[in-house]
Amino acid sequence: MNAPGVLAVAAVAAVLGGSVAATAQQPAPPPSGAHAGHEPAPPAPPASGEHDHAASQEPPASPAPPVTPDDRAAAFPPVHPHAMEESRINSLVLFDQFEWQTGHGARGLSVDASGWVGTDLDRFWFRAEGDRPNGRFEQAQVQALYGRAVSPWWTFLAGVRQDVRPGEPRTAGAVGIQGLAPYWIELAATAYIEAGGRSHLRVEVEHDALLTRRVVLQPLLEFEIYSRGDRALGLGRGLSTVDAGLRLRYEVRREFAPYLGLNWHGRFFGTKAGALAAGLPARGAELAVGVRFWR
Repeated sequence: MNAPGVLAVAAVAAVLGGSVAATAQQPAPPPSGAHAGHEPAPPAPPASGEHDHAASQEPPASPAPPVTPDDRAAAFPPVHPHAMEESRINSLVLFDQFEWQTGHGARGLSVDASGWVGTDLDRFWFRAEGDRPNGRFEQAQVQALYGRAVSPWWTFLAGVRQDVRPGEPRTAGAVGIQGLAPYWIELAATAYIEAGGRSHLRVEVEHDALLTRRVVLQPLLEFEIYSRGDRALGLGRGLSTVDAGLRLRYEVRREFAPYLGLNWHGRFFGTKAGALAAGLPARGAELAVGVRFWR
């Protein structure tokens, strides 16, 4: 065979070899029958990384049981638990106000003190307060009370109150409750009943707001309500008097704190009419300088 023939045969062989190789690389046709015409399912990707443990994962946990009242009580115990001791004897004497007042042409000394001795459950209480404007004695009140704790925050009180004033002194039975209300508000409500049947209610509210560790702002409010009037004392029926104050003290120690204060007092209804008839103002305000101390 001559050279041109050899080259022609080689070219035909090369073309046929490429066709065979292309045919071998093509995928096999899908099987015939029921699945004919559908694409084959793709192969599952190989497991790797965290998916290697998919087969060994535990079944999902069951839902948590519902929260019961016992669970809530265990999770949220009472704040500031207070254990009461029935045998140990303690005592306290507090001069909440020992101050010099001036205003509306009157100036003088005013004192408000209280104290107790006893156990956490049973105590003997005393209260004393008095005013001495313009160097003359005006009035004073002394109370002797038995106190029984009815909860960690509240005390029931019962006893006697003696009013000391120029003229005829007055004696009355006393019953009430005092303690710490929510938001650290100190509250005392006492009812007084005299031998003649006249009664009145006295409510005292105060709160210590800490501006700093040593500076304390103390607002306070006090009012009295009478069941019937008393002309001898210039008292009318219903709301009789309201006293409000604001004191800013600096605690040199917790037991000793000088302060500056502002007091406002007002008489209402029949008591107001009696004061005006006696030439006394129905309302007034005073500046106060004093010290608060206890031991």
